[in-house]
Amino acid sequence: VATMNRPAPVELCHKNMRFLITHNPTDSTLSSFLEDLKHYGATTVVRVCDITYDKTPLEKDGITVVDWPFDDGAPPPSKLVDDWLGLLKKKFQEDPGSCVAVHCVAGLGRKRRGAINSKQLTYLEKYRSKQRLRFKDSNTHKNKCCTM
Repeated sequence: VATMNRPAPVELCHKNMRFLITHNPTDSTLSSFLEDLKHYGATTVVRVCDITYDKTPLEKDGITVVDWPFDDGAPPPSKLVDDWLGLLKKKFQEDPGSCVAVHCVAGLGRKRRGAINSKQLTYLEKYRSKQRLRFKDSNTHKNKCCTM
């Protein structure tokens, strides 16, 4: 079977949170995408692009697919950031160390040096954490947080 030139998934870890940044699958590449998700133990997929595949096979395998599309190349709207942080807080409190997969269409601004555009860069420069992802740690009194 010929494989497309798709970038390999990248796993990012921070404290008790794991993220998988993946390519955007199509119905024809869904089986290899599902294998990647299982390999990394991802049980939630967040699509931030238009729908390019049927999520039913993933859901049948116990993987939750969340659709939060926003314009390619643009920073996410505030409501989406709030929803994202809410999902992460719930997910990682209920299941510390679990993995959330995220993908957009092209993956521009994801992995390559110099790929973040000026709108995205300005957004990141102005972004201020509101400490919404704080977890109480039973061992210490420090809070864990994730800065986007």
